[in-house]
Amino acid sequence: MVQTNHQKDILIMPTPKNSTPKRRVIVDYKNVTQDILGLFADRYPYGYDDMDIVKFQNAQGATVRAVPIETMDTKYLVKVSVEMDRKIEAFMDDEDDADLDLGDDAALDTPEDDLDD
Repeated sequence: MVQTNHQKDILIMPTPKNSTPKRRVIVDYKNVTQDILGLFADRYPYGYDDMDIVKFQNAQGATVRAVPIETMDTKYLVKVSVEMDRKIEAFMDDEDDADLDLGDDAALDTPEDDLDD
C-alpha cells in the first residue's frame, strides 16, 4: 500500500521484504567526489530550488540543508552551502567546456575564402 504525506506530497513506498536497505550517506563539499557531482548535475541540470532542499538537525543540533540524490544502492544527502554551490558550478562549467571540445568542429570552421569577402 502506498501512503502519501500530505504536508509535502511525498509518496512513501513499501520496501520489498527481501530487499537490502540502501546505504545513507551525507556528503559535504569537502569530501564530494566527481561521481557525486556528476549525479548532482544529472539530477539538477538547471540547479536546485528551495523545494528540492530538505532540512534536518545534525548530532550537534545544528540545522543542515541538503539536496537528496539516489542511486540503486545509496541515498545521498548532499549538504548545500556557498562552497558546495561553487563546486557544483565549476563542475558544470567544466562539463560544458568538455561538451564544446567534443562538438562538431566542422560547424564552427569558416572556409578561408569566405574571410576575404
